[in-house]
Amino acid sequence: MKPMLPTLTPDPPEGDMWLSEVKYDGFRGILQIETHESMTLTSRNGTNLLPHFPEIEQYIRQMLEDDMLPVPLMLDGEIVLLRTALSSEFRALQARGRMKNQKNIHRAASIRPAVFLCFDLLHTGSKNTKDLPYEKRKEALLALFSRAGLPTTPSPHHRALVQMIPFTNDHHELLKNVYDQEGEGLVFKKKNSMWEEGVRSSDWVKVKNWKTCSCFITGWESGNDYFYVGVYKGEEIVSLGAFHFGLNPEEKRSLKHIIYENHTGKDGTFFSISPAITVELHYLERYDDGLREPHFSRFLFSEAPESCTEERFRIDELSLPGSISVTHPEKPIFEGISKLDYLHYLRKVSGALLPFLHGRALTCIRYPHGIFGESFYQKNTPEHAPDFVKTVRDDSIDYTLCHAIDTLMWLGNQLALELHVPFQLQGRDDVFEIAFDLDPPDRSAFPLAVKAALILKDILDRLHLRSFVKTSGNKGLQVHIPIPRGYTWDDTRLFTEFIARYLVSTHPEEFTVERLKKQRNGRLYIDYVQHGPGKTLVSPYSVRGNNEGLVSTPLLWEEVNRDLDPSRFTMEAVVKRFREIGCPFSGYYTAGEQQPFKEVMTFLRSNG
Repeated sequence: MKPMLPTLTPDPPEGDMWLSEVKYDGFRGILQIETHESMTLTSRNGTNLLPHFPEIEQYIRQMLEDDMLPVPLMLDGEIVLLRTALSSEFRALQARGRMKNQKNIHRAASIRPAVFLCFDLLHTGSKNTKDLPYEKRKEALLALFSRAGLPTTPSPHHRALVQMIPFTNDHHELLKNVYDQEGEGLVFKKKNSMWEEGVRSSDWVKVKNWKTCSCFITGWESGNDYFYVGVYKGEEIVSLGAFHFGLNPEEKRSLKHIIYENHTGKDGTFFSISPAITVELHYLERYDDGLREPHFSRFLFSEAPESCTEERFRIDELSLPGSISVTHPEKPIFEGISKLDYLHYLRKVSGALLPFLHGRALTCIRYPHGIFGESFYQKNTPEHAPDFVKTVRDDSIDYTLCHAIDTLMWLGNQLALELHVPFQLQGRDDVFEIAFDLDPPDRSAFPLAVKAALILKDILDRLHLRSFVKTSGNKGLQVHIPIPRGYTWDDTRLFTEFIARYLVSTHPEEFTVERLKKQRNGRLYIDYVQHGPGKTLVSPYSVRGNNEGLVSTPLLWEEVNRDLDPSRFTMEAVVKRFREIGCPFSGYYTAGEQQPFKEVMTFLRSNG
């Protein structure tokens, strides 16, 4: 069965007959369940995708076994690797789709499971729903998901591998949020539209979240009518690849004629031209070898080629809210790393970083001149902060609350490199997480941190407590345990002190709880005191102010072994890893309420 397809349009449609939903970057698929044994998930070109995504098949089969889904059933949706609630990671999904080796496929599935995001109900039980209006189909889909206990909005933190894409009539707010999270765009659907097999319909239209860049033409491949573009980096030209789409027939004829008449070199069917023709392109993202889905937008007749620079391209690539401007992008903040590099890092990991800042009073360490100058702690939000920066007053201090991309990028432009957060959410008295800071005497003693973390995990596993581990960004490791709501500092202190002293009692030559460094004698310091009222810990994905600009990086527990090297986790490496494996702390905020912490505390109190 061929899916119904939307028509691409540059602008959102007007009128109250339209509803909108998020367009995710993934593999379109129609899930058909004929019987409990017969199931396919068919791509646009007719391929069964389930062999490439066995985790989805296994999840659905378990649901069928538990009688949570009606049979037969037909759902329309998208296979994705969620980056945030409103965006997905297409390159990593492509890599999954190209895998042939079943061992590699299953390993990738265990590290970062794909999710089937469903947006349409085509058949359920004995009822064919394709002829129902879109709004009615969506209501039936919502009822189906609610009965099955499946998520009715996408979340990378939910363990369900089948989730639903809802609709809204608030297009403007949804589009803003999609832009902020660098999602692919929106699909607008008429309320009364029917599902039509194999049709590209004007009843469904998609609006993409294009990035925009200014560049100049460097050549024309006459064999396929691709036009090559670039920007200046100093005196050198940096290639941005080539574009083919977007020119109308007259524009294409004129451009080809100008290049043919003014070319400076010819190699077979390729004509080179000196920078002179400046254009604006739309694209989705930049790859190493060019732009993804580049489309011609317009000629920039008033702009000189010299204005098209790599720095300008990279600033535009950030897609910052209009309220944010970048100052001194070229400023070095680490050896070989500029302020603009740091802003790109924040933008690319914002989907993982922001959830750990949300609702927490932020303490920053600012480096106005990078690591080459003095740094200072900042708790109070400066008076010159823009209006969109939210604050909360606590103990005579106006702390910054970082809930959105505009505040995060403003902090980045202020060169707030280190972001430290408390263990409580603002407005609540209870503690929602526990953390152990495993601090070896120096980088060479990092294996001690690995040993301590693995012993700690074994203890927590035996207590049936799910734990998460990250590098500190310096020389140690930090183990986090999300806990249910309602516990006090006295409760958590009882737990942390018991665990820390147990570790020391079983390994007194290697671990200590001694606060004075001079009395630790080369042992690893298990810092449980740092978990307390008024204390903070560096946030996951925060950069640290050391010479290398290392990142406090969430890890998979399987990575915590003798080969683990904390110096590997640079900003560039962490961006690459986030794209490839997602966030190892995914599920952190849903794990807390499922922890059997009550039983642990009952045991500790009864044996105290």
